[in-house]
Amino acid sequence: MALHSKVTDFGGLGSLVETFLPWCGVFVPVLLAAALWRGSATAVVALLLPVVVWVSLFGELLTDKSQAGADLTVVSHNVGAENPDPAGTAGALAASGADLLALEELTEKARGTYEKELAKTYPHHAVEGTVGLWSKLPLSDTQAVDVLRGNVGPLARQRQRRAEDVPVDPPRALRATVATDQGPLAVYVVHLGSVRLMPRGGFWTDSRDGGVAKLTKAVAAERSERVVVLGDMNGSTDDRTFAGLTSQLRSAQEEAGDGFGFSWPASFPIARIDQILVRGVEPTSSWVLPQTGSDHLPVAAGISW
Repeated sequence: MALHSKVTDFGGLGSLVETFLPWCGVFVPVLLAAALWRGSATAVVALLLPVVVWVSLFGELLTDKSQAGADLTVVSHNVGAENPDPAGTAGALAASGADLLALEELTEKARGTYEKELAKTYPHHAVEGTVGLWSKLPLSDTQAVDVLRGNVGPLARQRQRRAEDVPVDPPRALRATVATDQGPLAVYVVHLGSVRLMPRGGFWTDSRDGGVAKLTKAVAAERSERVVVLGDMNGSTDDRTFAGLTSQLRSAQEEAGDGFGFSWPASFPIARIDQILVRGVEPTSSWVLPQTGSDHLPVAAGISW
């Protein structure tokens, strides 16, 4: 845990360890039980070291850092290309009270449903490829952002089944300017490439890593002082691959959340791979919304100026 940055990334091992780094702590109770069974006082004392290391790394996440009130509420959700109930998902998201709603893994088949169901609550929206932004505030300067793509994951399966509905290589990120009372806010909606654990190839992250590099450059070149990046990053902020991005942006969950905010898989969340990152604004709260028909949980944050 303490030297995770020294773990080799050959075969993606370093990324895999860092994605699930908090779970390294589950071994401590197991070792404690073994020490007590053996009646070893030395082993019990020795276990203080991993406990201290885990607490130093993640102890702060166990406290509630949220504050009341926010100028803007944002929600991000990978709605799932294979979601059986897009209308129900749209209704649940509209009921969240979000001012900005970022959706990832949109299919052409489901896009019309989301546009119809969200139109009343969100008069402004923009879609680029498989990502979209719905807003209660005016949008402008919308454009696709190149974060590379990879032919794996649910979107690829949908593409194979319904090739006529899905472009060969649709954009997976967009940037838009949101007109707020406090001035313009640059918003990025992102769905980075999928990762895969392969028996022979290890933890395959090539598509995602290339997308992280592209996104990092785009954020670095962003002229707006206020920036929010939302989306399915297919990785945690502990992953070394995101160091360039997280050096420019702050995690709303780490700054103003309560707990780890795990978002995937929805049925039993063990990792936070859906992120809300900010610059030039203050996160006041961060939380996870209830499960929809997707395999991801929606994540939300309140931000203030």
